[in-house]
Amino acid sequence: MPYDLKELAAISGQSGLYRLVRPARHGVLVETLDAKATRSLAPASNKVSLLSEIGIYAQDSDDTLPLTDVFERIYQKYGASLPVSGKSSEAELTGFLAEVMPEYDRQRVYLSDIKKLTNWYTIVSQHLPYQPTQAEAAPATDEPLSTGGVIGEADPAATPTGNPEVTQEKAPAAKKSAKKPD
Repeated sequence: MPYDLKELAAISGQSGLYRLVRPARHGVLVETLDAKATRSLAPASNKVSLLSEIGIYAQDSDDTLPLTDVFERIYQKYGASLPVSGKSSEAELTGFLAEVMPEYDRQRVYLSDIKKLTNWYTIVSQHLPYQPTQAEAAPATDEPLSTGGVIGEADPAATPTGNPEVTQEKAPAAKKSAKKPD
């Protein structure tokens, strides 16, 4: 997962994104996702939508692509900076989403949804570190990461059998049993 969206939320009636801090008696304590990191109470009357539970409609009527996957696609194509913003033209925004997610449902995904997507991605990419998936973090070569177990073939006549680090001269003497025979 490129960005950890589990604790991030959008709150109805409020602009921007918020980090969930903890539940409170009459709502949820949230922190703005900006440089100020202002804490406030989101009342229970407001709808709090976790970004990890939001998806974009696909052409298949029952299918949605989770926002984390859409963010991953955007990052793979554009990195942390987008070629569009929420103020771009309708053609630019729909073209952008069609490049990132060609299978999106053009009937159910509105222009306002695409604007939110670009604004949210911009906020998240500025304030959260990108975490590469395991496949991206692994080295691309077949070289071993350590020499453990990758010791080259040695001349069998040159080394004694058993532990090659222990020579015959340094071999420890056999311990005598401390137990006395009856």
